[in-house]
Amino acid sequence: MAKIRALSALVIGSALAVTASGCAPQGGSDDTLTYWSMWKEGEAQQKVVAEAIADFEDETGITVDVQWQGRDNIKKVVPTLNTNKVPDLVDGSFAKLAPIIAETGQGLPLEDAYEEKIDGKTVSDLIPSAYLDAGDLTADDASAPWMLPYSLTSDAIWYNAAEHPEFSETPPATWDDFIDTLDTLKNDGETPISIDGDVSGYNAYWYTTLMVRLAGAGSLKEIASDESGKAWDSPDALKAAEMVQELVDGGYFVDGYNASKWPAQQQKWADNKGALLFNGSWIPTETGPYAADGFEYASFPFPAVGDGPMAQRADFVGFSVPAKAHNAENAQKFAAFFLGEKYQNALGTDAKIIPIRQDAEVSDEMSGIKEALDSADEYYQQNDGITFPGYTEKLLWPTLDQLVLGKIDAEQFISKMTSGQADYWKQNS
Repeated sequence: MAKIRALSALVIGSALAVTASGCAPQGGSDDTLTYWSMWKEGEAQQKVVAEAIADFEDETGITVDVQWQGRDNIKKVVPTLNTNKVPDLVDGSFAKLAPIIAETGQGLPLEDAYEEKIDGKTVSDLIPSAYLDAGDLTADDASAPWMLPYSLTSDAIWYNAAEHPEFSETPPATWDDFIDTLDTLKNDGETPISIDGDVSGYNAYWYTTLMVRLAGAGSLKEIASDESGKAWDSPDALKAAEMVQELVDGGYFVDGYNASKWPAQQQKWADNKGALLFNGSWIPTETGPYAADGFEYASFPFPAVGDGPMAQRADFVGFSVPAKAHNAENAQKFAAFFLGEKYQNALGTDAKIIPIRQDAEVSDEMSGIKEALDSADEYYQQNDGITFPGYTEKLLWPTLDQLVLGKIDAEQFISKMTSGQADYWKQNS
């Protein structure tokens, strides 16, 4: 852990000193808290959070000074972490929070939040233990998780059920079934898969998912942890790359995907100019404004690969309290408050995302993903939980881009990752 903290400090810059969370002020200094939110005003999720804030203020007398900063909120937090101007509460995805808050020791253990009683139950009992077990939410020297998730994002293969009711009846269950389906679509003159090739994170879904289907959750992170890079000499790692190459060589991706600009292809997909879209649980909300008339959002899980587990991506979105927060106690109270049934149901039905509580309601559009999550063998985070600073952005994603865009083949991918990873750890040890 000390090595990763050193790496994170290099990435964040000299303005940040690595701070032990045990030295942080943990009490609430007054009846306020400052919250820098990942949501923007007017978003469906923001409206749910705003309603919770109003109720929280009425019930507790604590004033919430909220700033609706949008998705760059964590970037704006970085320069404040070692100052007296740090916010008391921030939220974001696991992938964004972990390198900044967890890996640097800048997050407060949220013991109080997890012990709060909400709707007659302890918060820790409201979150399925399988999710918490899969997420790396507790630092090595901490007594409690550094993050309190309030929702999940996941992925699925999306389609229009009005155009393709056969997928609702019999979705492709195995990789071979999936390839047969793609061939059928192609022979019928349809574009099998829509993809915006300029979005590295979306390109990476294909390889990451195939890897965990073959070798299980954590397998890719284990390879990435090898400082020599030789762990890429793995049959599963090569097999996953070969399966991505199979999609490229088969011509299953939409024409021009390697030169398109997001969101061109997902817009065309929503206008019935493509059959399938492998993407996140936000797709119905994101593409809804330009979907064709009568479009019925439906999804099926990524198919099984051999005898590997049906691991499902379950990315946390949730709260963290910076170690130097002045009103940490109040911040933890609100974080726990937001797991109330009223707000969890609203996230599911109004905002149409996946609440962290298993007993919360979800929209029809999310029902397929919810079923896949409930029946999954195991769970993993985006990039299989890899949060080494700069690793995904500078090494993994660019190399996977080349594979998905057809610029390199499977063996070249493995070679580039082997040498690139050795260089990465040499520079960051």
